Amino acid sequence: MLTGKRALVTGSTSGIGLAMAKALAGAGADVMLNGFGDADAIEATRKSLETEYGVTAFYNGADLSKADQIEAMMQDAEAKFGGVDILINNAGIQFTANVEDFPVEKWDAVIAINLTSVFHTTRLAVPYMRKKNWGRIINTASAHGLVASVQKAAYVAAKHGVIGLTKVTALETAETGITANAICPGWVRTELVERQIEARAKDANISIEESATRLVSDKHPSKQFVSPEQIGQTALFLCSDAASQMTGTHLSVDGGWTAQ
Repeated sequence: MLTGKRALVTGSTSGIGLAMAKALAGAGADVMLNGFGDADAIEATRKSLETEYGVTAFYNGADLSKADQIEAMMQDAEAKFGGVDILINNAGIQFTANVEDFPVEKWDAVIAINLTSVFHTTRLAVPYMRKKNWGRIINTASAHGLVASVQKAAYVAAKHGVIGLTKVTALETAETGITANAICPGWVRTELVERQIEARAKDANISIEESATRLVSDKHPSKQFVSPEQIGQTALFLCSDAASQMTGTHLSVDGGWTAQ
């Protein structure tokens, strides 16, 4: 389905991003990975994509809090791929504190990686997509792009911003073959969420599994976590011809969270 297409997935060395990269590679797309982690593990992941799916896979370790590194990454993708047909902005970080206690440097970091990086990759990818009159921009927002939770001022602000930026991008490219959409996952048991589960377990003096059950039950009527693979398949759908007239919208995959 995506043979001949080239995808860049930020934050794709683990979790949701890796699941999306695997879904695209499974459909025939060449993939550039991005993210932090153990160098040997990342290289093993890159090689496994090529071996398992018969595609070309690269890795770029750009720090997405730095505009110059994002530009270098996009230039690297152009040099290796010729350009990016599918851009998935997935990288994200989290920090929790009350507004009055929120460290300014943490606010800046969350906004930079969760929102500003999406602007930079998008502005650099769109010209190539316009030339080809085809492109897919998929932004990982969150249920927190639609609703709020306490102690997550920066994250909620960033994710609301991602949805707004997605809409603007969609409107500006509406008469082309480019689409821009956001996926809004609920709780996915990634490393980021696992740390929250561990913190809650420690604070409440309960087991990790009890903490996980309480966490997901607080928000998901389904009382089940979303899997990374489900997000990967949602991204794959947005790349399909069936979704060619879906643009400027969000898809919630959240166990019913935002239906409440």
